[in-house]
Amino acid sequence: MELRPARVFEQFAEINKIPRPSKREEKMIAFLKAFGESRGLETKVDETGNVIIRKAATPGYENRQTVILQSHMDMVCDKLVDVEFDFDNDPIQTYIDGEWLHAKGTTLGADDGIGCAIELAILDSEDIEHGEIECVFTRDEETGLTGAEGMKAGFMTGSMLINLDSEDEGQIFVSCAGGRNTLATWSVEREDAPEGYFFATLALKGLNGGHSGDDINKKRANAIKILARFLYQEMQKTDLRLASFNSGKLHNAIPRDGRVVVAFPEDMKDNVRADWNVFTAKVEDEFHVTDMAMVFDMATADTEKVVDKATGDSIIRALQAVDNGVFAMCQDEELAWLVETSSNVAAVTTFPERVEVLSSQRSNVMSNLDNQCATVKAVYELAGAKVVQGDGYPAWKPKADSQLTKITVETYRKLFGKDPKVLGIHAGLECGLFSERYPDLDMVSFGPTLRNVHTPDECLYIPTVEMVWNHLMEILKNIPEK
Repeated sequence: MELRPARVFEQFAEINKIPRPSKREEKMIAFLKAFGESRGLETKVDETGNVIIRKAATPGYENRQTVILQSHMDMVCDKLVDVEFDFDNDPIQTYIDGEWLHAKGTTLGADDGIGCAIELAILDSEDIEHGEIECVFTRDEETGLTGAEGMKAGFMTGSMLINLDSEDEGQIFVSCAGGRNTLATWSVEREDAPEGYFFATLALKGLNGGHSGDDINKKRANAIKILARFLYQEMQKTDLRLASFNSGKLHNAIPRDGRVVVAFPEDMKDNVRADWNVFTAKVEDEFHVTDMAMVFDMATADTEKVVDKATGDSIIRALQAVDNGVFAMCQDEELAWLVETSSNVAAVTTFPERVEVLSSQRSNVMSNLDNQCATVKAVYELAGAKVVQGDGYPAWKPKADSQLTKITVETYRKLFGKDPKVLGIHAGLECGLFSERYPDLDMVSFGPTLRNVHTPDECLYIPTVEMVWNHLMEILKNIPEK
């Protein structure tokens, strides 16, 4: 399939040659700085590492309001277990399957590399019509929005901002959820398992996972919660000892796989094996629509030190009890389809002297975000964990009588003969932070269609890139005068 607009996909190919993991975007910052300066464009890098490149208006558009085009330069780095890949050095390898663009065994980086590519294509073009443009590239969006958080007022000067970090063409977002992370830590003592205990590895892989905001309402399986369910079940039947629990990597991704090492009395081996077979069959049936490729495995493991009994049991109980998934839907009738409040148990990591559990909470209503965070914290505290919660990021509230929203809707209707959907999103966008520093900024967010972001199945629907490009060109031609 032909990749159009060619100028956008050419820039995307260049971007995918550049390593840009969250918090390690130095090579991308250098690339963007060189890109702007080599074209004689005003280019600045702030103390946080955000980049802004300004382009003057084309003839006849000098009196139009300045528009900010914004995307984030970092990407989620995930790969299939059997793929050898170094995200700090290796270029992303892409291929086309029908109308979709994929990466070979890794995340594609279209979130938000395609937004960056659209901006670079505009900066590199001499044949489009627009007023003054500020192209902004923020760093570290995926692991805390710290680029937007560190941006000082005055770095951007435009009156309207178009965020190019949405994932469904035809949807115009005008608000987003706020969010916060919770980290629970148990200090553990290591001890020998009682004599005559059998060690086993319980593993799960092949889940769909997905974005913990956009996909939280799709009833997808969470590897941590499934494994914890089995451990809690077996605790009621035998003296189970936890050695390690590892699953998930990122706060904003639903965990797709996991591995637990446990010990239990040798004479219970057949019973536990039988319970495992019954349990896994039931879980496969439970998620027969959303997770049809899950793979369970139980195997003999080497003997090792186990977590002290009291702490191990507390960890398992906490993972069984803690909220995961949708907590509440929006009360407003016109937004009844939108998730209001949710929580995602994102990662469990076992170290020699501690076990950490990372989770993320989201809500479009900040008081309910506080309540959800308190609920999760209380569960972990009852289980004896030390709990730390971040400051998080704010929700972005829709702007009444938004001129930019009106222009965006009208130009879409003119181009495609139908109305776009004007929505809120149950995910964090940098617009929430921008709205605090720039309270008068008029903002919308849209982008081409992506699927399975934050996973190695991430893909970009090629035809929608041209649709977004054409829509953006029409918006820029219709920006009002100052």
